[in-house]
Amino acid sequence: MGWHQESLIGFDLETTGTDPTEARVVTAAVVETKAGEVIGRREWLADPGVPVPAEAAAVHGVTTERAALGRPAREVVEEIAATLTAHWATGAPVVAYNACFDLSLLAAELRRYGLPSLGERLAEAGMTGMTGITGGETGPVVDPYTIDRAVDRYRKGKRTLEAVCGVYGVVLDDAHEAGADALAAVRVARAVAERYPDIARRDLWELHRDQERWYGEWAESFQGWLRRKGDVGAVIDPRWPLR
Repeated sequence: MGWHQESLIGFDLETTGTDPTEARVVTAAVVETKAGEVIGRREWLADPGVPVPAEAAAVHGVTTERAALGRPAREVVEEIAATLTAHWATGAPVVAYNACFDLSLLAAELRRYGLPSLGERLAEAGMTGMTGITGGETGPVVDPYTIDRAVDRYRKGKRTLEAVCGVYGVVLDDAHEAGADALAAVRVARAVAERYPDIARRDLWELHRDQERWYGEWAESFQGWLRRKGDVGAVIDPRWPLR
């Protein structure tokens, strides 16, 4: 039985923007699954303390007025980090589509509020010896965005979660709702593993290392393409899952 048949923890954030160093959490979801079915769920609405830009609200549907009804962002960010750490402590991987965005934004929010980092929380939980790959910054992460791009590199078309759900036959009824996106990320990860048995056979930390390498290779290739197209100063950060 591969990792995709075990407990998988879906994670998604909806935010005020697209820059993970500056954007704030608006909604969040952590969905615990077994064999692709939900067995636990936590969701949050946060008051980010800043206006929600109209373009962001148009994507996820949460306006500044609605966000103001949420809990203080500091409390929400603390609970999200504690929840992820607790799941990592059981050995379960966190599944996030384009994990670099969600985890980097969460890390930035923890710094913003002076809260312990994910790595510090893992150390406190006694998990520092689990891997030398990420320097103990996270537990195992599964990013179906990065995996799909590696196993089907030359497929044409978009790589958004909605588009990739279509490729793998995953139903996504409410795109950009955090809980729906978190569950869809899990189901896409399972579908990728079922379609590509070599992915399913990997140990979780082996897969984690592979994703670090695959993401770095993609970043180098994309950066080169941008520069050849005239953007001579283009820089694509190769780090995964945290920038």
